[in-house]
Amino acid sequence: MSDLELVEGNAKLVEDERGLSLVEGDLVLRGDFTRLLNRIRPANLGRELLVKAAKPRSLGPDPVAVDATAGLGEDALLLAAAGFSVRLVERNPQVAALLRDALRRGQENPRLAPAIARMELVEGDSLEVLPRLDAPPDLILLDPMFPARRKSAASKKKMQLFQHLECPCDVEEALLHAAIAARPRKVIVKRPVRGPHLAGVKPAYAITGKTVRYDCIVLPRDGRGQ
Repeated sequence: MSDLELVEGNAKLVEDERGLSLVEGDLVLRGDFTRLLNRIRPANLGRELLVKAAKPRSLGPDPVAVDATAGLGEDALLLAAAGFSVRLVERNPQVAALLRDALRRGQENPRLAPAIARMELVEGDSLEVLPRLDAPPDLILLDPMFPARRKSAASKKKMQLFQHLECPCDVEEALLHAAIAARPRKVIVKRPVRGPHLAGVKPAYAITGKTVRYDCIVLPRDGRGQ
């Protein structure tokens, strides 16, 4: 095991035979797409809230998505499994390192490889990346992290560990405006189930679960917001 780089507090990135991890005490955070294998099975994928919100079949063949707040890439994997080509934008270099390693390991799994082949990691700030896209994507996904997710105690501790690297978004309104300005066909915003609309923008429709809600902002064909 070799230490790669110290991060905030006592957490550090370490690499071993299982891949790259963020470690603090007995807590270990590692990108692991195998956790989603059951969720991306064809029989289950259509029941995913994000896939319902994205409506990939309504976007035609070979839809393109940008996950502008990629994190560890789990939402992006769901979109890729549903048929999207997904560009994952991650601004934090340590989180990007965890994600890159998870993608590398996922490529070695034959059940994950087809979806991961449609995923491309871009390191950078979405506020800078979105204006430079070559063409308008069909969908942009935003997940400005919110602190009050209802999870188990262990999951909450892991989220705190993750937030040593990736703080909740502090430029939510600017991020939404940048997404709209990129002229996608729709913007999907992941929110707490009872949370306010991001930047006060009311969605065309929402898909709601027990703890999260996907607000779907559908843009006119010319890509301009309302």
